[in-house]
Amino acid sequence: MPRTITLFTGQWADLPLTTLAPLAKKLGYDGVELACWGDHFDTDAAASSDKYIKEKWEVLADNGLTCFAVSSHLVGQAICDLIDERHKSILPPDVWGNGEPEGVRKRAAKKMALTAKAARRFFNAKPGTKEAKAPAIVNGFTGSSIWHSIYAFPPTSQAYWDKGFADFGKRFGPILEEFEKQNANFALEVHPTEIAFDIASAQRAVAAVKGHKRFGFNYDPSHLGYQGVDYVKFIRTFGPRIFHAHMKDVWWGHGDGSVGTFGGHTSFGDARRAWDFRSVGRGDINFEEIIVALNDVGYTGPLSVEWEDIRMDREHGAAESCAFLRKLDFARSQIAFDAAFDKENQ
Repeated sequence: MPRTITLFTGQWADLPLTTLAPLAKKLGYDGVELACWGDHFDTDAAASSDKYIKEKWEVLADNGLTCFAVSSHLVGQAICDLIDERHKSILPPDVWGNGEPEGVRKRAAKKMALTAKAARRFFNAKPGTKEAKAPAIVNGFTGSSIWHSIYAFPPTSQAYWDKGFADFGKRFGPILEEFEKQNANFALEVHPTEIAFDIASAQRAVAAVKGHKRFGFNYDPSHLGYQGVDYVKFIRTFGPRIFHAHMKDVWWGHGDGSVGTFGGHTSFGDARRAWDFRSVGRGDINFEEIIVALNDVGYTGPLSVEWEDIRMDREHGAAESCAFLRKLDFARSQIAFDAAFDKENQ
């Protein structure tokens, strides 16, 4: 069967889940990927309250929706980042605390470890779950202590970058052990500002956690294409580590030539920009090649629309994105098309 199509709720956190769930169904979705902000998925409540989990599933079931992943991007960003005042606006108060950077990083790591437990409990309660449970999926960011050095001046040595990957490995090692304990997988959304932002840095990140089986990726082509990274090669490089897939589009090579890949300190939607996120099917990403590659590596999880297009009404965009993917997606063939030539199969 073609894959389940879900809506990532992160960009809809201004709506309570009781409002968003019927809207998501109306827009054509089979399910949602729940963000750990707004009122969509409270990590602390899910880690401790059966009643809370039951109520969340009831909201989804009442609207004919399912769920395959929760996402902790905001807290994850603070685990390895150089903390500044921007983080206060995205972090829960108990993680921000007094804002002292190392304290923020440690509390963020603790919260991410707790998210593994919360996700496991949540998916254990999924209606119709069989005894043999698949790993719970937690998507997210990692932050990075070396992103600020992305352009190598002042001259940056490999030893300097090695320290950044070592810092990531040190901080995420214990988190991944908790994910192992909970039978959960952490899926990094490879993205500028994270420890991994292209294929080469993603390979380095895997090495930094010693190839830990619980560390993988939330595939999102939009963050790769405008950088000039081969977003289809990413799938074929990391196949078994692709735990989840975001469908998000982007265009590049636009604008008026005054703003390049680094964004020129302009806001999304500025007509001068060389690139911007687009509604699925309206940008430069070749989703046909993505579906083929996902089939080739055996990915059977959901296609989760992370809808971002500042130029378009979001309900219109989310509906057409769902319809676009519904028409495009297809299951991998279970037979060879030329098998019928063999007399034994006739």
